[in-house]
Amino acid sequence: MAETEPKKALKNEKVGEVVSTKMQKTIVVEVSRRVPHPLYKRIIGKRKKFYAHDEEGRANLGDVVRIIECRPLSKLKRWRLADIMRRAPQVGAQPKDLDVKV
Repeated sequence: MAETEPKKALKNEKVGEVVSTKMQKTIVVEVSRRVPHPLYKRIIGKRKKFYAHDEEGRANLGDVVRIIECRPLSKLKRWRLADIMRRAPQVGAQPKDLDVKV
């Protein structure tokens, strides 16, 4: 019995923290994971940065986001922003706190 619908491949997803939003429509997401060292079996932390497409510029520095794999969008971008899981706290300084004459 042949299946009529083609199987849709599941795309890779990663969760990480936004470390840069300095480019237009691009964010840099750092994904951290904990793995055992192959020889010494001690748990070590590994980090990797991914360039992700953010069309509306919704993500801010420090946000925890979910990114999904997609077709190559540029030389380095192969991921796109899926959703923002947790917003970073925004610290707003008042002019009186900065000793600025208004």
